[in-house]
Amino acid sequence: MTVHSRTGHSGTEAERGAQRPVRRNRRAGKLPGRQDWSTWPHYQAAAAGFRGYWYPVCYSSQLTGKPKQVTLLGEKIVLIRDAGTAYALVDRCPHRGVPLSEGSQQFPGTISCPYHGWTFDLASGDLVAAITDGPQSPICGKVTQPTYEVAERLGMVWVFVGDGEEPPPIDEQLPEELVDNEAVLGSRMQPREGNWRFACENGYDEGHAKYLHRTSLWRLFKSMPVWNETRIVRRGRWIYRVQENQHWTADFPGLGRWDSQAWWKLKPPTTTGNIGNTGSHREVDPVIAAQEFPGFASVSMPGVLRIAYPSFIHYEFYVPVDAGNHLYVGVMADFRKGTAALPFYVKYLTFVRWLFHGQFSAQDKWMVELTDAPPERLYRPDDSLLRWRKLAEEITSERHARLRAEGIEPS
Repeated sequence: MTVHSRTGHSGTEAERGAQRPVRRNRRAGKLPGRQDWSTWPHYQAAAAGFRGYWYPVCYSSQLTGKPKQVTLLGEKIVLIRDAGTAYALVDRCPHRGVPLSEGSQQFPGTISCPYHGWTFDLASGDLVAAITDGPQSPICGKVTQPTYEVAERLGMVWVFVGDGEEPPPIDEQLPEELVDNEAVLGSRMQPREGNWRFACENGYDEGHAKYLHRTSLWRLFKSMPVWNETRIVRRGRWIYRVQENQHWTADFPGLGRWDSQAWWKLKPPTTTGNIGNTGSHREVDPVIAAQEFPGFASVSMPGVLRIAYPSFIHYEFYVPVDAGNHLYVGVMADFRKGTAALPFYVKYLTFVRWLFHGQFSAQDKWMVELTDAPPERLYRPDDSLLRWRKLAEEITSERHARLRAEGIEPS
């Protein structure tokens, strides 16, 4: 039997079948990679953050005598200011579980639950009155609401979440140069989706800025390297990315040449530096130069990023809200004093805040929201991430050993 096809070709059924393309199964891919973070068990368990640290939670100007709720490391906390001092308590009335942040201040130095008027001393957490049970209520003196240590630095309210240990002085956790030197600050706080670890790893990541941020308006007139030769150096509680060689253009075999240069951009520097990641003709600020940072990018626990530029330092604090959300806190510090600091204010308020803490940072926000790891397949520049995870693991192990020696079992 002969069959005529619609194209005019003829042949037997067997011949036609032989002419059909063979349907191939979808390729399985080559994705062995890392399936979990069990290499760093403390880091893997820290989806909601590391305990034993101070975290910024709001601006000082935002805290008044009206209770304010924040979530930190998965814990609901009520903040309130009384006679100029900031206080923090667990935001759950032990009577029926109503948030104290829905209550108000009926007496100086206290906060009262909106449901039955249970009233707690702000400093101690002691139940000092149960308004609806009268002045002689027998429940008073039998209940103490857990409290948190609070401090105020850099124009922000900081809360310590630990396991019952005495908190270290907050200045020991802040970047040293911010404690020892006068600075003017421009900052932004923004609630963001995504795990805090993704945000921290993005900030310290070696590879992303050269590609992701090449389209940012902040980098409009500056070329970005294609790739770097980098090593990680630890100094004290910080680890630094040290740029040993920057490659501004590259030829990819079989593909062609690629770079981010253009006629309107500044020419790349001829030498490799470690103040800023694109090179600059500007003179380095004396305070920044005095720090002798081995690398321009550094990170420390519990998730503090520091990027040193010639005229300012940029910090990012990744504050864990819960496993799926974090608070982004970006701080730009200029170390000039008096009237010499006025140009910084003008620049920051007119365009830097919008360009740097806005559009530039929004690209990081986008990636953090999309990140889904593990599983993951890392590449050579991810040594920065591996070293950060190792730092977090080592410091957390040391803290747990220290707590156990004091008779405290870490959460």
